[in-house]
Amino acid sequence: MQIKHLIIPDDEIIMTAIRSQGAGGQNVNKVATAIHLKFDIVSSSLPSTVKQRLLSLNDQRVTKEGVFIIKSQQTRSQLKNREQALLRLKSFVSQALTVRKTRMKTRPTKASKLRRLNAKNKRGELKKGRQKINE
Repeated sequence: MQIKHLIIPDDEIIMTAIRSQGAGGQNVNKVATAIHLKFDIVSSSLPSTVKQRLLSLNDQRVTKEGVFIIKSQQTRSQLKNREQALLRLKSFVSQALTVRKTRMKTRPTKASKLRRLNAKNKRGELKKGRQKINE
């Protein structure tokens, strides 16, 4: 499987077919259409920086041992479920490849501060005008 410029060998991905859950009648009871995908991040051939990013994502699909687990059972076809599981793995790894831009601190301008204070004063005057007049 290829993600941008990374290639994950097929022997690092373990896929097993299991029976799906839920309604479906005879098809669910007889045919193993759901796919259980396991990908060991720690022992994979990915670069160490990508491994660290994947493990630091705090995703509930990653176990304490660093194994990424996906269960795909949306369709009745084993082949389509396999494709969906691989797509989810691909999006998970590509999520770690994208580097987020560092946030630049900004300050409010002098004009925006003045506008805010003027609006506060105007609002206060409006509320003062609603009060009862004391004689």
